[in-house]
Amino acid sequence: MVQAQTRTIKFANQNAKGHPIVLGMEKFAELVEKNSAGRLKVQVFPGGALGSDQANVSALQGGTLEMASMNSGIFASVVKDFEIYDFPFLFGNPKEADAVVDGPFGKSLHAKLADKGMVGLAYYELGFRNLTNSKRPITKVEDIAGLKLRVIPNPINVDWVTALGANPTPLPFPELYAALEQKAVDGQENPVATIRGAKLYEVQKHLALTNHQYNPQSVVISKKFWDTLSDADKKVLQDAANESSTYQREQSRAAQASILEELKKNGMQVTELAPAEVAKLRDKMKPVIAKHSASVGDATVKAVMAELDKVRK
Repeated sequence: MVQAQTRTIKFANQNAKGHPIVLGMEKFAELVEKNSAGRLKVQVFPGGALGSDQANVSALQGGTLEMASMNSGIFASVVKDFEIYDFPFLFGNPKEADAVVDGPFGKSLHAKLADKGMVGLAYYELGFRNLTNSKRPITKVEDIAGLKLRVIPNPINVDWVTALGANPTPLPFPELYAALEQKAVDGQENPVATIRGAKLYEVQKHLALTNHQYNPQSVVISKKFWDTLSDADKKVLQDAANESSTYQREQSRAAQASILEELKKNGMQVTELAPAEVAKLRDKMKPVIAKHSASVGDATVKAVMAELDKVRK
């Protein structure tokens, strides 16, 4: 009997060590090693150590990187339907998000990655995004106008920032801190765990809890690598992805209040929009959602709305 060789899996992400996403990845690594009896080993590379998300997508497709976790919306560049995950105010709470990504809709989107050289295993969460800047507190929608804001490089993010009268600057995440420090951009938007993990409180004074967008994170594996695995090893990876996904979201949600306190202690001034202002914000986003609904396609929009209707009943 020939001893099966050990396979090493490189697993990349943009967030800093200690971030809930990275905790999920570490849990995944632990489960894989245990359940494969050491045949499979996972090396976690946080903090953009293996390049930007866009570089990771190319590496996954080429088979030079085994795994990555990234904002699901980033895959819109290879499968248009993924853009729906970046629609502003699509999800009202974590329960709605879970129902969509873990249900038939989320699985059907991941299935579309196979033709593009990737296999979607599960979803972690980055969470609800909030707005920060170094210029002024944001208490009403008008306060956002004129700010130069870094956005994830994709069309819908450019459009919604423009709709608020601000100036969008698409930048890969590893370049964000320096751009804020050098005042090349005034602000950015991310969930609180990412703001803390990247120490953006050092270069941003004001945090507005806008919850304007929810980011699922796809956990994906290179199809070239996946196709070399035995069915038993595929099962080990799939099971570990599912289990670490549950763990990761629990970590992410449990940490919210303490992270917010930490940001305040580090000098951030936190504001919330009044309900009337949130309504105004939603109104400003409507034309953007209409435009991108047309480009994503009616079938995709209807499918996600049908899932949301079930949860909201």
